[in-house]
Amino acid sequence: MPPTTCWSDLAGLRVGVWGLGVEGRANLRRLALLGVEPVVVDDRAGEGVTATADGGYELLLGCDVVVKTPGLSRYREDVARLEASGVPVRGGLGLWLEDVDRSRVLALTGTKGKSTTTSIVGGLLRGLGHRVLTGGNLGVPPWDPEVGTDYDWWVVETSSYQATDVTTGPPVVVVTSLSQDHLDWHGGPEQYYRDKLSLCTRPGVETVVADGGSGSLRAHAELLGEHVRWVDGEPGGWVDGLRLLGAHNVRNAQLAQAALQALGVDGAGDEDRLAAACAEFTPLASRLHLLGEVDGVDFVDDCLSTNVLPTLAAVAAFPGRRVALLVGGFDRGIDYAPLAEGLAGRQDVLVLTLPDNGRAIGAVVRERGTEVVDCDDLEQAVAQGRAWAGRGGVVLLSPAAPSFGRYADYRAKSAAFAEAMRS
Repeated sequence: MPPTTCWSDLAGLRVGVWGLGVEGRANLRRLALLGVEPVVVDDRAGEGVTATADGGYELLLGCDVVVKTPGLSRYREDVARLEASGVPVRGGLGLWLEDVDRSRVLALTGTKGKSTTTSIVGGLLRGLGHRVLTGGNLGVPPWDPEVGTDYDWWVVETSSYQATDVTTGPPVVVVTSLSQDHLDWHGGPEQYYRDKLSLCTRPGVETVVADGGSGSLRAHAELLGEHVRWVDGEPGGWVDGLRLLGAHNVRNAQLAQAALQALGVDGAGDEDRLAAACAEFTPLASRLHLLGEVDGVDFVDDCLSTNVLPTLAAVAAFPGRRVALLVGGFDRGIDYAPLAEGLAGRQDVLVLTLPDNGRAIGAVVRERGTEVVDCDDLEQAVAQGRAWAGRGGVVLLSPAAPSFGRYADYRAKSAAFAEAMRS
């Protein structure tokens, strides 16, 4: 593990910022606050930005430290070469966790459910009277000067990419689930599991709240550290106030409550206060979100389900109903056999595949006896799904793959799904 470094340590150094996504721009604003004018490198050149392949990498080699975007894998040869040459490569979240009062921070990770659980925790805390920032992988870097510092709690969704940059953790970490994902970044499933759960054993972590019903988490319990609080059993009645679909979201709510209790938040064990606090929770878009109904067919957007586990959970949210399931997107090389196994022989599920990797997913699913129709585009899949599902059925976009490639991001794919529903 690299030596600890915080944002304030970067003052007076020659700093490189590598990557200009959401975090990269937040990094620039944080460095400006420190009076640092960094070297800025990205895949594409721009005003004040040098392209990586056009001399940018050589500029990074001349820096004292480089702050990279999470999308750049730590296992890339050029990242490893930077560190081998003596240039430390850091991430914004890791730098921030060295600076902040970590007793007021909750970090949440997991292959599925981490965004929803982050939002539930944030909503409950607001409902209990606290000032809260929910951010991290959810889209708001907590170290960005634009978001300020006037909060009682920081609730931080942490991706597997970000976890590798963390050197010191907060006292409480939540793990929602574990299955294969991001294998292109991590290099294989076991390395992904180690990286994803590395957050749990960083110095400073005292309690890990984990889903006791997850067989995969139980199988990797040694990666969770010594102080695990398994969450299992029946939920309290307060959960109904969240108005969420699916048993997996009920478990996410239980994890949220357990996290608040581990943090010692007043009211976390009070059913009545939690039920009232649910009014502050707003369900997230593209996460098992009911878009609307056409001629008795429900259209559900679960576009942010980008791997097998959440897609199976989404299908399970509609027992006794015909589900036309739309799958496919960018190919990250994950194993779709568990999806095929989970859907094996289902007569109440029709799988409609989408480019780019949908046909490959469909081939695996078809082998296990589930009906599959390969489609050329989203519009065709929506039309066929609606016709098959019929009154009382569901057309479910839960792609088990990322959206980028044919679409700019999940928002664009969700918007196209909504338009197809309307037409």
